[in-house]
Amino acid sequence: MRLFNRMLMFAALAALPLLAMTAAAPAGDGLVRVASGGPQPPRQDAQNKDSDDEPTLDQKFERRFPQPVQVGDLIGLPVLDFDDSTIGYVKSVVRRSDGEIDLIVPYSAWFGWLHADWGKRLVAVPIKSVAILGRQLDALEFTRDDFASAPTWTSSDGAPIGLHEKALIALGRR
Repeated sequence: MRLFNRMLMFAALAALPLLAMTAAAPAGDGLVRVASGGPQPPRQDAQNKDSDDEPTLDQKFERRFPQPVQVGDLIGLPVLDFDDSTIGYVKSVVRRSDGEIDLIVPYSAWFGWLHADWGKRLVAVPIKSVAILGRQLDALEFTRDDFASAPTWTSSDGAPIGLHEKALIALGRR
């Protein structure tokens, strides 16, 4: 009986703060609201959601902690898709007339893993759309369909960057 009385006393003491909260709550709808976790983000209905909420390629690039890397170290790295299949290998790095940097990747729908250029066309991949994962590049914002629909790159589209120059590239993780 003594144990039962102690348990009852403990339960009453534990419920005391809850009772104090309800007594101090302003009169309104009579519901007890219990705080949880922290501030909740505002809810948006699917029909009210703006399409402008999608971050731009530059914003995504900045979120991935871009780091300087020597351009010569990028040459020959494999470019992988989401399934870790090799799309191609970086052949060169060029700077466009607007100052943006592209990776030139020989692309073929069937033989991306083959480290040869024959039967492939050159595709310019924006460096902001890939992330480095050790000794490979992950095509995050440039899908296999983008490779297939991208125009063939020509040397008039940009000038090669020296192998000892530095370029910023995003860091990837798995």
